[in-house]
Order: sequence, then structure tokens, then C-alpha cells
Amino acid sequence: MNSTHSDAPIRILLVDDHTLFRRGLTALLSRDPMLQIVGDAADAGEAQRRAEALQPDVILLDNHLPGVNGVDALPALREAAPQARLIMLTISEDGEDLAAALRAGASGYLLKTMEGEALSRAIHRAVRGEPVVADEMTGKLVEVYRQATAPVPPAAEPAPQSGALSPRETDILRGIARGDSNKVIARDLGIAETTVKIHVQHILRKLGVSSRVQVAVIAVERGLI
Repeated sequence: MNSTHSDAPIRILLVDDHTLFRRGLTALLSRDPMLQIVGDAADAGEAQRRAEALQPDVILLDNHLPGVNGVDALPALREAAPQARLIMLTISEDGEDLAAALRAGASGYLLKTMEGEALSRAIHRAVRGEPVVADEMTGKLVEVYRQATAPVPPAAEPAPQSGALSPRETDILRGIARGDSNKVIARDLGIAETTVKIHVQHILRKLGVSSRVQVAVIAVERGLI
């Protein structure tokens, strides 16, 4: 990422076809001194050109754009700015849109109804490598996942090794499924945050997944929360 130092601002490209919304969002995010709006775009083509020229750290992208919609634009944007975190910021609460965005490489899926401070926090989390999904969409993500996997016979896909998780790892798995940060999990369990980070890496490896979102889906499926 361009913001390689902790004291460097996060450089953001806004992509939305409504000029007033872009201006309002720019004013809102500018309240955070660590967020810098470096450019904006009204459609996917312009977004790709600006992303290639600016190499932002984060691209905030609406799904409803003229011509090519936001989800379909994700592959081209990833190619134009490989290091950027791509976050959908949309009014769509459709589970299929959410699933399609995550499959296409989005780091997050947020709703335009969220508060400004919450959006700022989500951007910071995404830059740290955490997936960010609106709380309202978690249940729909799980439902889409269940629908996609329901027709598959149990023997057709390897089952994650849940039995290999230690009791402590299971506790941390529940925290991840609730959407808790490592800091919150550490506080609740009375252990160091660095210890939680190590356990999270073990959990990801044992379950054969690469993101906390996938861990949350598995936890919900198994009735752990």
C-alpha cells in the first residue's frame, strides 16, 4: 500500500455517480485526519483510469453505476490498483450482491445508511487487512452461503477440522463470529491481544480458510453462536 507508515494518511478514491453524495462523503471523511480523499469518479471507466493514475490505498465503490455496475468493475479495478482495498458502499442489502462482491475480491461491503464515524473505523480496519461487512448483512451472507452449499453432499467437499480446535480456540472462534475485534476478544477472555492474534492464525489454518468472514460462517453453521 502507499500508506506504508502508520503516520501516513490513507489515500481514498471515491466512486459514485451522484456528485452531491461524493462531495458530502468527502466532507464527512475529511474529519478524520488520517483519511485523505485523493480523487473521485462517476463511473467504472473513469474509476479505472483514476485508480491506475492515483494508486489509492482504498477505493470506496457504489454498486449502482451507469454502464458497468460496481461488482462487475471490481476485477478491472484490482488490476489497475493491485494494492488497494476495494470496499463496496451501497444502498443494496441484497445477499447476492454481497456474495458476488466478496467473490470478486472486495475487502468489504458497507451500507450508505451507516454513521460517518463507523465508516471511518471500517476503512481503518480494511487497511489493516480485516474484512468489513455491515452488521445488517451478516445473516444474509450466511444464508447465501448455506444456499450455495446445500446441494453438495457432505462427502463431496472436505469438512473443516473443527475437532482440531482447542477450547481456547473455540472461544475465540465465537468472538470472531460475533464480529468482535482481537482487542475485544482479548479483554473478554483475559488474555493478551498478541495471544489472540496467534490463535486466530491457528484457527484459519485448521479450518482451511483465509478470512474472518469465512470463520464466522462456519461458526454460525455449527451453532457455536
